[in-house]
Amino acid sequence: MIWAQASDNGVIGTDGVMPWHIPEDLAHFKRITADSTVVMGRKTWESLPVRFRPLPGRLNVVLTRDPLWADTGAVPANTLESALALAADEGKPLWIMGGGEIYASFLAKADVLEVTEVRGSFTGEVYAPRIDDSLWQTVSDGGDVTGTGDFSESSAGPEYRFVRYERRTAES
Repeated sequence: MIWAQASDNGVIGTDGVMPWHIPEDLAHFKRITADSTVVMGRKTWESLPVRFRPLPGRLNVVLTRDPLWADTGAVPANTLESALALAADEGKPLWIMGGGEIYASFLAKADVLEVTEVRGSFTGEVYAPRIDDSLWQTVSDGGDVTGTGDFSESSAGPEYRFVRYERRTAES
């Protein structure tokens, strides 16, 4: 799963968009999800600017409850299982990219979380899932510009850092 969240309160969205603009995060997302299958909810699909739909170089699977929904470049799926089956058929890495309801639905099935933390607290109505330390371990918090795990300043202003989590195993 991949997302960006406010470091202080976990907000990921407000009024159908992210409450920040961080070009470095968008480049990170593109690099991580390239040549993969991305699964998103219909609202997330519709929040993408039309000129970026479908996300290039990726199979774009859109989860929707509407069995008649269709849009150019999107592969609709009506259940979590059908979305996973579509991804398996492609034989490519799978990334869940939102929104909040979709993250909550897939969290128990995930093995990696790629999280961009944006320093601070933001107003919004969509939140990232809670990362339970008993289930997840930080494996990298140095994906920022400095390589130290510290926050870096975006060219657009907000401070951010990349944190990767992996599901704990019996040995970890």
